[in-house]
Parts: sequence; C-alpha cells; structure tokens
Amino acid sequence: MPSHLNHHIDLFISHLRIERGLAELSIDAYASDLSRYALFLEANEFTGVTEDDTYAILKHMINLRDEGLGSRSRARHLVSIRSFYRFLAEEKILASDPSGVIDFPKTGLKLPDTLSVSEVKQLLETPNTKTARGMRDAAMIELLYAAGLRVSELIHLELNDINLEAGFVRVFGKGSKERIVPMGQYAMDKLNLYLTTARPLLLKLHTSRTLFVARAGKPMTRQGFWKLLNKYTLLAGLEGKISPHTLRHSFATHLLEGGADLRVVQVMLGHADISTTQIYTHITGDHLRIMHRTYHPRG
Repeated sequence: MPSHLNHHIDLFISHLRIERGLAELSIDAYASDLSRYALFLEANEFTGVTEDDTYAILKHMINLRDEGLGSRSRARHLVSIRSFYRFLAEEKILASDPSGVIDFPKTGLKLPDTLSVSEVKQLLETPNTKTARGMRDAAMIELLYAAGLRVSELIHLELNDINLEAGFVRVFGKGSKERIVPMGQYAMDKLNLYLTTARPLLLKLHTSRTLFVARAGKPMTRQGFWKLLNKYTLLAGLEGKISPHTLRHSFATHLLEGGADLRVVQVMLGHADISTTQIYTHITGDHLRIMHRTYHPRG
C-alpha cells in the first residue's frame, strides 16, 4: 500500500496499543480490517485517505456484502474504519471524519438510507404530469435523482445551467465549485416537457432566470421542496420519510452497485472539481456520459 497510508495506519495501531491499551487480539482485528480496507483503496487507485471518502467506505461495505460477509462481520469492519477516520480527524490529519454518515444499529450494519430501483421508479411516476405543477415536480425529483444533486443545488439552478442537447446539467456545489453532470434521457424528457409547457404557465406574466419556479417566478425554498417530496412519498405509498439526500445516496449506491467506477461517481457527486480530477483520474465529459448511461437505472 502507499507509504503514507501505511504510516497513518501504523500511527493508529500505535495509538490503540499505547494510549488505549487494547489487548493484542483486539489490535490484530483492527489491523486486519484496516489492511483489507487499504487493499481496497489500492485496488481502486487511491493514494491515501481524504475527507471525501464516504462513498469509498460505502463501496467497500458493498464489496464485503457481495463477498458474503455477514452483517456482524461487516459491522466490525465499519467499527475499525470509523475508529481509524475518527482518530485521523482528532489528530488533525484530516479536517473532518467522512465515515460519520455511515451508521449501524446494534442489530447489524446500516448503510445510509437508500431506495431500491423499483421504489425510486414508483416515486418518480407519482406526480400528475397533466398539470403544470405536476410537470415541474416530476422534473425536479427526476433531476435530483438523475444527477445526484443536493437540494440546495437543485433549487438554485438557472435556465442556462441546463443543456438538453448535450444532456448535461451544470452545478455549483459547496465552495462554489462547478461540476458538469450527465442527466439521462428520462430527466431530459421531463425537463423538456416542463420548459415548453409548464414553466410558461407557472410564470404567467413574470420573468425569471431560475429553472424551477414557484410563486411569482421566485426560486423554491428548501422547506418548500421538502414538503413537496414528502407529499409524493405519501402518495407513492413508501414507508418512512424520504429526504432529498435519500435520493442522492440512492443515486450513488445504484451506480456503485451497477459497477460504476468509484472516482466517476465521486466526480458526479461534486467531491472534486471537474478541472482538478487528477487527484482521482482524468475523466472527460464523454466518459462521464457513457458511464452514466451504462450504470444509472434511468440513464
């Protein structure tokens, strides 16, 4: 494995032995789990650990499940990985702990809440596309899932951020970092219907640069979209609350489970700017589009 990753693991093992005083059997278990995780990172061409490793950890958990590990064994692996990242954050080696969102109950491993492909399809088909609001809502939810957007990114999209001819959406994420994400044919079709039919009806006499308009051409609020999504969740008959982030997690999980390359998914999620993806690999726009169409359920 890369020397600095090996160094970080050695530091953590020393911490377990010297500062926490764990028994050698426990230390061996931590070392074994982290060695397996390090081999996974090496196989996926990671040169170290970063604050954006949430989906690397998720992919590793999926791999362990596919290899036949039971929930208790996977939970133990996750304990080791979370302890490792927490240590790196506490030592200021990393600015934050990316493993925190991957939680597990006492009964076994719990990955971030996601929907199955069939549940997503059920939700996306719920809005009534015979009404202007229904066309808008259908386009918003479809695009949220199709491009793995954050809700703040979705509601702040402008008209010139959408390129239906090329099939891309331009997104300004955290830190105003720009990324270009493929959206798939389903989203393109629903956006085209919304733009040509519903949006003029919703605007009436108003003008707006905002893509998805609410009253008087103003952008929809985060709270407004949450209410909208909760309404369709109930109408779709899906149990439990579905947040906008549930669809973002589902986007990533479905791509990873379908076999998509981890770095491609991370670029789509906005964990690295398109212009600086050399920290992962050089990915062109054409390659992103092919990967999205190949591995996304609605690409």
